[in-house]
Amino acid sequence: MTEFVQVSTAVDNTERANKIARRLLDERVASCVQVLGPINSTYWWRGRIERAREWICFIKARADDYWRIEASIKKVHPYDVPEILAFPVLRGNADYLKWIKRETARKPKKSAKAFLDR
Repeated sequence: MTEFVQVSTAVDNTERANKIARRLLDERVASCVQVLGPINSTYWWRGRIERAREWICFIKARADDYWRIEASIKKVHPYDVPEILAFPVLRGNADYLKWIKRETARKPKKSAKAFLDR
């Protein structure tokens, strides 16, 4: 198993994406959450092909925090079956990986909300 992962999830609007980002940062299970969108998604749902505009969150984290991340996302995600996928980080800038580790340490810090609300 690798030490770090990038987790992705997709939601139906930018406000929800930012809510997930803020939540994960405040919980210290992510060092960074990038929100991209809107994107166009085409997928099967209940026997039909559907299309939707979505926003994707790319979450930088420690692999051992995956289950916390999944549980946290599920608490606020609007979809019946949310996309929550983890991709192993095989290699990366050593300084960046140290930063992920440092920022996801379990010590109380200032809330990320103030920065995301700017």
